[in-house]
Amino acid sequence: MPAPLAILGYGHFGRTLADLAAAANIPWLACDPDAETHATIPADHRATDLTDLTSRARTLILCIPVPATEAALAQLRPHLTPDHLVLDVGSVKLWPTRVMAEHLSADIPWCATHPLFGPVSLSRNERPLRVVVCPNDLHPTAADRARALYESLGCEVTELDADTHDRHMAETHAMAFFIARAMLDLDSGNTTSAARDLLTPSFRAMAQTVDTVRGDAGHLFDLIQQGNPHAAEARRRFIQALQTIDDALTHEPER
Repeated sequence: MPAPLAILGYGHFGRTLADLAAAANIPWLACDPDAETHATIPADHRATDLTDLTSRARTLILCIPVPATEAALAQLRPHLTPDHLVLDVGSVKLWPTRVMAEHLSADIPWCATHPLFGPVSLSRNERPLRVVVCPNDLHPTAADRARALYESLGCEVTELDADTHDRHMAETHAMAFFIARAMLDLDSGNTTSAARDLLTPSFRAMAQTVDTVRGDAGHLFDLIQQGNPHAAEARRRFIQALQTIDDALTHEPER
């Protein structure tokens, strides 16, 4: 039997990854720093601790909040060998890339990755499942190993450098969440049945994005807005575009 996939963190995405592994008949183990969450891992998939997790698996995926990455790597480092491969799944890539380079350097293979899906999109059976893999010069073969893993889970893989990834996500992922957050705060298309009956098809597509933001953890919104160094500029240009449109409408001659 092949070595299992190791999952550190059994929150929403850790469970999602475990489900994908099970569906692909890939053995998996999980461990979570939180004792209560750790207890929810099925007994036959539960690693007792980091020593157990890293001794029984060679590929380790960090399914933890991005701000916790540095502390997790510091704890993991004594248990890792050059035979391991460490992947993250954060929605931003520049900062995790720097942290993994600092803590794992050229000694432990690592690769930054971003699955472009989550529990909400999987619950809607959205396909294909796409993943961005960010190669690094310290471990040229790590991206190939990451690609092979994600493809075995049924995902389509695109390779981008970390900066290009973050620039693209600032214009797309962060922007969608920024707009949806504003709509949530305005209670646009509120959830009463009467209001739902009055939603136009164009708004229903937007409402789906709002529901996604509503269902995601609050730390994800903060992460993709504040953890992506390109997000602030994207927001500024968006707000400026809205102001330009509003000014044009305000000064348009009455008909």
